[in-house]
Amino acid sequence: MGTGLFVGLVTLDLIYLTPTLPDRNQKVVAFDHAIAAGGPATNAAIAFQYLGNSAKLLAVVGEHPFSQFAATEVQAHQVTLVDLAPRWAEPLPTSSILVTQSTGERAVISINATRSQATVSQIPADLLQEICSQQIDIVLIDGHQMAVGQAIAKQAREAGIPVVIDGGSWKPGFEQVLPHVDYAICSANFRPPGCQTLADVLAYLQAANIPNIAITRGEQPIIYVEYVEYVEYVEHSISGEIPVPRISAVDTVGAGDIFHGAFCHFIRQTNFREALHQAAQIAARSCQSFGTRQWME
Repeated sequence: MGTGLFVGLVTLDLIYLTPTLPDRNQKVVAFDHAIAAGGPATNAAIAFQYLGNSAKLLAVVGEHPFSQFAATEVQAHQVTLVDLAPRWAEPLPTSSILVTQSTGERAVISINATRSQATVSQIPADLLQEICSQQIDIVLIDGHQMAVGQAIAKQAREAGIPVVIDGGSWKPGFEQVLPHVDYAICSANFRPPGCQTLADVLAYLQAANIPNIAITRGEQPIIYVEYVEYVEYVEHSISGEIPVPRISAVDTVGAGDIFHGAFCHFIRQTNFREALHQAAQIAARSCQSFGTRQWME
């Protein structure tokens, strides 16, 4: 059992299971729906907690009724919520997600945290002390609270705490976080400036001296690069691919987030490649039920 700190975004997710995506001026009746707290760091924290750990979620939530619903749902999963702006009165960022029943693929319309950016001064002092005293075992940054994420990543690195990034997509400011990262787990949509191909992305991350890099590609194998220090104290890179389970997907919403939460769990017990493999099993399991929570039942 470990304690993880997850820094980033909380949203209110409205998820609909539909026969097809609507055309112009068309109404579609959903087969099913779910309402839940969402966001990369949020779903990762809940997965990490479910796997037998203690998760803390650092995010802007506030006091709007939407926020209170999301906070209650997060806390129902025993995740400790640390609110960067408890008096924030604006509505929580909301995502409308349409899941196509026949394929499990999703279409998402959302507003991210651009309107609710916190400052470093809003980080609670007791949380910083927990990092300094190594009461936190692993940190995940999803990039949606970049200034806060950079400060947390820097302090965690100085305390010797592993730092993971969820690179779902490139966000300005990530270049300030990368020097403090131990594990970069990115999607195929992650494109730093000047990167056109996955080879470019790998080269960019390697140039930032990140020792462990992985790129997830949906149903295709995970690409990874890791550095191994041998007895002679010479570092060598090892690269390859890790197959992912073949499944009939019901819903892929949140699978990447759940992958990251599971990775944070398994990397504390095993090596990089095996942690990626085990996290892929959990993510595949989550895709076999509707919504972001049913897989835990």
